[in-house]
Amino acid sequence: MARKRPLSAAGTLVVLEHVSQVLADNPLGDPHRRKLAVWLPPQYDEGRGGGRGRRFPVLYDLVGFTGSGPAHTNWKPFGDNVPERVARLVHDRRMGPAIVVFPDCFTAYGGNQYVNSPAIGRYADYLTREIIPFVDREFRSLAAREHRGCFGKSSGGYGAIVHGMKYARHWGAVANHSGDAHFDFVYRCDWPNTLDELARYREPRRRDGACVPLPDARARRRLAEGLDDGRVARFLQAVWGKEKLSLGEGHALMNLCMAATYDPDPAAPQGFRLPFDLETGELIPARWRNWRRHDPIHLVGRYRANLATLRGIYIDCGWRDQYHIHYGTRILSARLTAAGIGHVYQEFDDNHSDIDYRMDTSLPFLYRALKP
Repeated sequence: MARKRPLSAAGTLVVLEHVSQVLADNPLGDPHRRKLAVWLPPQYDEGRGGGRGRRFPVLYDLVGFTGSGPAHTNWKPFGDNVPERVARLVHDRRMGPAIVVFPDCFTAYGGNQYVNSPAIGRYADYLTREIIPFVDREFRSLAAREHRGCFGKSSGGYGAIVHGMKYARHWGAVANHSGDAHFDFVYRCDWPNTLDELARYREPRRRDGACVPLPDARARRRLAEGLDDGRVARFLQAVWGKEKLSLGEGHALMNLCMAATYDPDPAAPQGFRLPFDLETGELIPARWRNWRRHDPIHLVGRYRANLATLRGIYIDCGWRDQYHIHYGTRILSARLTAAGIGHVYQEFDDNHSDIDYRMDTSLPFLYRALKP
């Protein structure tokens, strides 16, 4: 069990409310008024005087799919939540004091990938154009990208590395734990399960006996173009009415979230297209190409100049990751190396689940890269 710090060393968790203009009228009707949790180190209240108090680097926690930033501040059995973890690392002098921000980027699809999508919302803009300036106004941050970093796991790890690529003028260093990469390997193999889940909402429903194709030729053409024939809409309405999702439903919702992220189309049902024909399971090459354009392993060359400006890049992944992400992170690391981008890449003996302990390595790394 992790050791708890004395209250004097625990720091202070502040919860503010932020009203977003960027998320107002988002396509999913998700709240634009959200709680924002911010952890302040014990040193924050030391040495104040005449407005000349000490300023601190800032770390942004980008959580994984189905998570929200404030959830990382909750009590955690047998270990530390993120504020407790940072407090311990600071107390043990493994890193210096920093402000840690916990944005809430949850959506009706269970999350997002921290990029802008007309089918989900402008979550990259929400972070970079609203939350960063808001934090810099409200707290004594070192308000420059050289002293600001982001970190995350899974979807949050993807968000961190992609922000380091696309939005480097806002970030000085990033840490990516088991972030989605190598989509051909990670996502593609899971879509047959999602097609089976969505097939439960097909109309007309299947019956025992001869396989009868959909009678409407126009409907079949639409499916071949990655458009929903109604089963996705019915699935979404069903899961949005539940408090508990099955594993298959959760993964199907995740894949639909990814489709809304990587292949949005305002003219399509739900505002996005699907990479597979819902009826035959055939890959739709034009649609899958749009997914691959968002794959970090294909973005290194395009964003090499931005990556080269970062003061630190940390990547790790368990070599037993059940989603096989370690293969993608190996490719990502190799392509960073080939592009001459300095970074740290580590693997460890674990899977994708419950790996917050890896922050004991990444957070000190970020602090060293961002410290004044």
